[in-house]
Amino acid sequence: MTTTGGTGTTTDTTGGTGTTTDTTGDAADERLRRWRLVLGGASADGTGRTLTGQDAAMDGALTALYGGGDTGKSRKGTGNRSAGLGASAPSVARWLGDIRTYFPSSVVQVMQRDAIQRLGLSALLLEPEMLEAVEADVHLVGTLLSLNKAMPETTKETARAVVRKVVADIEKRLATRTRATLTGALDRSARINRPRHRDIDWDRTIRANLKNYLPEYGTVVPERLVGYGRASQSVKKEVVLCIDQSGSMAASVVYASVFGAVLASMRSLSTRLVVFDTAVVDLTDQLDDPVDVLFGTQLGGGTDINRALAYCQSRITRPADTVVVLISDLYEGGIRDEMLKRVAAMKASGTQFVALLALSDEGAPAYDRDHAAALAALGAPAFACTPDLFPEVMAAAIEKRPLPIPDTATP
Repeated sequence: MTTTGGTGTTTDTTGGTGTTTDTTGDAADERLRRWRLVLGGASADGTGRTLTGQDAAMDGALTALYGGGDTGKSRKGTGNRSAGLGASAPSVARWLGDIRTYFPSSVVQVMQRDAIQRLGLSALLLEPEMLEAVEADVHLVGTLLSLNKAMPETTKETARAVVRKVVADIEKRLATRTRATLTGALDRSARINRPRHRDIDWDRTIRANLKNYLPEYGTVVPERLVGYGRASQSVKKEVVLCIDQSGSMAASVVYASVFGAVLASMRSLSTRLVVFDTAVVDLTDQLDDPVDVLFGTQLGGGTDINRALAYCQSRITRPADTVVVLISDLYEGGIRDEMLKRVAAMKASGTQFVALLALSDEGAPAYDRDHAAALAALGAPAFACTPDLFPEVMAAAIEKRPLPIPDTATP
């Protein structure tokens, strides 16, 4: 863990006469200071370094969450570390203010997540003053969505404001690139044989005319031109986002809802968004507002992928022009063989099928490897995807070219 403080910072300086200031002692002191902040514990904790001022305040904020080590017992009565946030909203709100003062936003988000997981503070997020104090991120949104049904009316508007802020930040980061990438893919997917010069797809044109190669001139005679079609107002492709809303998929649900709204804003795409656990809910009519979509989900519960795919399959009217994106960890609670048969049937009809184990910025997710391997055997490789890569995945699916699968994909 990297720490910063208002004291102990050292620099090497060289004077105009060539005299060098010896900073060896200061550097050693700074190392001790940092180790003391990392170790926590008693006043010096073996380092001989006593903390004062802002360092002491930072240490107090860390100790409140990760334990002091000198009480002899933990919060639950075992071990040798303790946490000191208590169970009251005012004390937690003060702590949240402290960590936002002393640490950068990325560290604050990690500490908030740890506080919720380690100290069971989820219930306090039901109080408006708590929500106003937290640093909003995708993980916090997932926690709020899991508490949605238990949330009192006095808190819901504050919660929606927190969720809307995160959604707006994600849209700002991803929407423009997504629209540009997919617009290009839609243009390229509509090939024409009498293109204007600026619309000629030279790569495909050359390949289509290789038989007309003239070796004496070292050139190909383009007898037939292949060009890009230009996007029209008509719907060119249909996209079905089928999202597993089990608790482990919280970040994926947030990102998929934002992408769903972005795709729905494109006139050349017809987008359907379906969420499922053991039941299936079609949220397509709420796609104009991803916040409404998110509050229409119910994180947690079981998983019936087969039932969800059956619903999606029943809504496909133009198989050759449809892309189905299943976002799930593949832990199937329904009928496995039927699920695989549905995927095979969709692919046989010409539908592009993409299986994402996660749509998030996190590392490799937990998933059912047997089901992932079975899908891969059907020609539907399952892999985790970052939000930044998702537009490229969708563009490849629309153009029916190989997907840009990460190296960590399931074979």
